Amino acid sequence: MLVDSHCHLDLLDLASDDGDINRLLQRAKDNRVGYILNVCITISAFPAVLKIAEAYPFVSASVGLHPNEQNEEVTVETLLKLAQPEKVVAIGETGLDYFRSTGEVEWQRERFRTHIRAAKQVQKPLIVHTRNAKEDTIRIMHEEGAAQAGGVMHCFTEDWSMAKLALDMNFYISFSGIVTFKNAISIQEVAKKVPLDRILIETDAPYLAPNPFRGKPNEPSYILHTADYIASLRHLSLEEFAEQSTQNFFTLFRGALRPHV
Repeated sequence: MLVDSHCHLDLLDLASDDGDINRLLQRAKDNRVGYILNVCITISAFPAVLKIAEAYPFVSASVGLHPNEQNEEVTVETLLKLAQPEKVVAIGETGLDYFRSTGEVEWQRERFRTHIRAAKQVQKPLIVHTRNAKEDTIRIMHEEGAAQAGGVMHCFTEDWSMAKLALDMNFYISFSGIVTFKNAISIQEVAKKVPLDRILIETDAPYLAPNPFRGKPNEPSYILHTADYIASLRHLSLEEFAEQSTQNFFTLFRGALRPHV
């Protein structure tokens, strides 16, 4: 069994499936995907994210506000309230992104701190997004005691030094389809080095489809290609890698109930 540890089912274009999400999810199952984490990026979209998770026993949800979203804000109290349903297994995605946001970004840093504080109180792991903000991301995680919550550095695109710092804070490292790109040499090197019991995989669908689907809308069924690629990088069978990465997911996201297969 494979797990798509990070996707956005509420953002997928279902036109090719006649608007039926069941067809898309069946394709995922046909490609060995047994569980999906549907990740929230805006508070306004959270009801839709949660609704999908509650409709399917093999889907869970997170709650959070993406660092680039500037039209909303959130408090610790709101996150604690929204994180109460059993289907909500994580806080995020949150973090820092200096690539898309320019100018003064202290609001991003404060929002990140808010999510870390909520995660510690509700005792659910963090989903951390970081782009062009390596030093500040690690600094804030240290200052706010993010290790107490744990979590995952999602769609990891940084170097081994940052991965090591995150691993030292009780975080997992998750790789998206980017790792399959020919020019992603540094990411591939990190994928070889991360301890096998701390690695996750994701699609980040509808974004970042792996080879051979690069440039097309992504979907959970494509996680099989990312898993197979990383297994080959590490000289493992697909079965070995699938078993360990799946176990890692359910170890980190304790609220996610592993389906009986």
